[in-house]
Amino acid sequence: MYEKQFISEAVQRSATSEVDRRRLFGMLGIAGAAAAGATVLGGAAANAAPADAASDAATDAAVLNFALNLEYLEAEFYLRAVTGEGLDGKDVHGTGKYGTVSGGHKVPFKSKTIAKYAREIARDEREHVRFLRGALGKSAVARPKISLDAAFTAAAVAAGVIKKGQKFDAFANDTNFLLASFLFEDVGVTAYKGGAGLLSNKTYLDAAAGILAVEAYHAGAVRTVLYGEAEKNHKIFEIVQKLSDARDSLDGKGDDDQGIKYGADAGWKPKNPSNLVPADRNGIAYSRTPGHVLNIVYLTPSKNATKGGFYPNGVNGAVNSTSFGNTPAS
Repeated sequence: MYEKQFISEAVQRSATSEVDRRRLFGMLGIAGAAAAGATVLGGAAANAAPADAASDAATDAAVLNFALNLEYLEAEFYLRAVTGEGLDGKDVHGTGKYGTVSGGHKVPFKSKTIAKYAREIARDEREHVRFLRGALGKSAVARPKISLDAAFTAAAVAAGVIKKGQKFDAFANDTNFLLASFLFEDVGVTAYKGGAGLLSNKTYLDAAAGILAVEAYHAGAVRTVLYGEAEKNHKIFEIVQKLSDARDSLDGKGDDDQGIKYGADAGWKPKNPSNLVPADRNGIAYSRTPGHVLNIVYLTPSKNATKGGFYPNGVNGAVNSTSFGNTPAS
């Protein structure tokens, strides 16, 4: 489906083919320049992420590698949650600085349904890693150092979910696992959506649509199950909203990130106020830039950060700063 050979050849041609470079940006959901990144742009009219000078500086390989860094994080999280172990050794080495993973253990799932969902998502994320590594060949970056312990605690403290000095174990139980999943999933969907307008080749469109669909299914499943849990324990609604607000505080000035329940700004009052799809008033998903997705995973609003949060030493590859793909504030 993804035409690995065709994509791999496009990577090799990127130094001489501007058309291939722009199309591959689009395939990975990069708004004007980058890889599967993430940032909510404030308002329905701003769904297409802005292009800037940095967009032409990234090669296809740099863009693919940015996406690979993100997939490493998701794969390690879900695999450890369902098996207690991460990616195979054959799936983590490459160029750049190889890093270990701290934290993570098998979740003692009480719900068989949630456990089944987790296993399926883990498999998908592992295959995303293998797909990108296959497309990149020898250019694939190594897995960077990843934090699945201190970073989750820092995120929970910043969001006001727990107090300073307390710890948040994302793998402790079903609810914590779902909340941690919520931190990641919406980001990927809005990132891939960002590059839709750049596609003109059907092969690239097929690849982008396929990956976007999978990420959207993941996000929808997580939000749906969380909503069901929140119906039984309304405190979960509040926690999810706090996590959503925290992402908003990190990824720019917009206030587009959404929890799982409609608020006063929804524009209407449905009988069942669920919000399973984070979309604008037109029912369209938002877009994010690479720099803003790094703001989220680095857990910092800084405009020039190159490490932090879930990536203590930063991501590998050329697209590694929160400044990438973002329009300077006027």
